[in-house]
Amino acid sequence: MRVIPKSHEETWESILSKSITSPRDLAQVIEIDQPEELERVAQKYPMRINPYYLRLIRKKEDPFYKQAVPDLREITDEKGFDDPLNEEELSPVPGLTHHYPDRVLFLVSSQCPVYCRFCNRKRKVGHPSMVTRETIREGIAYIRKSREVRDVLLSGGDPLLLTDKDLYRILTELRSISHVEIIRIGTRVPCTLPQRVTPELANLLRGFHPLYLNTHFNHPDEITPEASLACARLADAGIPLGCQTVLLKGVNDDEEIIPKLMKKLLTVRVRPYYLFQADLAKGTSHFWTPRNKGLDIISKLQGHTTGLCVPHFAVDLPGGGGKVNLVPSAIVEKEGKTLIRNYLGKEYGWDTK
Repeated sequence: MRVIPKSHEETWESILSKSITSPRDLAQVIEIDQPEELERVAQKYPMRINPYYLRLIRKKEDPFYKQAVPDLREITDEKGFDDPLNEEELSPVPGLTHHYPDRVLFLVSSQCPVYCRFCNRKRKVGHPSMVTRETIREGIAYIRKSREVRDVLLSGGDPLLLTDKDLYRILTELRSISHVEIIRIGTRVPCTLPQRVTPELANLLRGFHPLYLNTHFNHPDEITPEASLACARLADAGIPLGCQTVLLKGVNDDEEIIPKLMKKLLTVRVRPYYLFQADLAKGTSHFWTPRNKGLDIISKLQGHTTGLCVPHFAVDLPGGGGKVNLVPSAIVEKEGKTLIRNYLGKEYGWDTK
C-alpha cells in the first residue's frame, strides 16, 4: 500500500479538494476488489475519502477500510429501509424533521468529509439537492413560527463542512429566535477531517452558547494527534463535547475495542454519550449486530470503569418510533425475592418494609 504523504501546512479546504471519489482512482492507491463493479455502488451512494482519513487505512478490510470503502453488498442486499427512521414523513418542510415535541433536526449541509458506508441517511448525503439555500430559509422560518421548539440539532451531511461565513449566518439566525434555547451540532469532522477545526472556527462557535457538539468516533485508533487537537480547540472554547458511536460488525463489535474507545475519548475531553445499534438503512446490513452484543459490551463496562465511560446503549426504532435506551437487566426474581445483580454478577437483596 502506498503511503500518503502528510502535510502540516495544508488547509482543510485543500485536503478536502484532494479527496478520492471513484473506486477506480482508489484502486491506484490501495488494494480493493472489483473497482469497476464498485463504480456502480458509488453512482448510487457517493464515495469520498479525503487524504487524512485515507492515511488511517492500513490494510484491506481493516476497520477504517470497512467504514469508508464501498462494498458491493450496498446495492445487492435489499434488507432494510431507504428511510429507516421515517424522517421524510416527519418533515413539515424539506430538510427539517420535527419528531419530538420540543426539538427539531435541521439539515444544513449535504456534504461530508468521508461518506460512511453505514450512514442511515445514505439515500441523501452527497446529493446537492438535499440542502439548498431555500431549504435552509424554509427551515429557519418553520423554527421561528414554532414556539414549542427550544432545541435545534444541526445535521446533514456535516454542518462543519459549511464555510465559516455560512455557518455564522445560520447560527445568528437561530440565536435571533427567542424560544430557541439550545443549539446542538452533530458532526464527524473532528474524526474524519480534524483540520477543519481551526482556531477561527472554535472562536466562531464560542459566540453562540449554549451550544453543544456531538461528534462520532467508532474506533480508538481514530483518536489521532490531529483529532485530539480538534477536540481540545472545541473544549477550550467552552463547548461540551459528546460522542455518538455506532456499533458496527467487523469494526468495533468487540468487548475490548469499545471500552478502549470510551476511555480514550475521556482523555480528549469527549464524554461518551450514545452507543447506537446500527440503523436498518438499506445497503448496510453487513454492519448489523445482534442487540445482545451491545448489551454484553455495556455490561462489561459497568462497574469495571468510571461511569463517565459508560454511554447509553440505544436503538432508534425503525418507522419513526424514536430512541429507546436498552440496559442489561440487573433485577432478578428468585424464590419470591427480588434481587439486584451487580457488575461482578453477585446478587443482593434487602427488606424495605
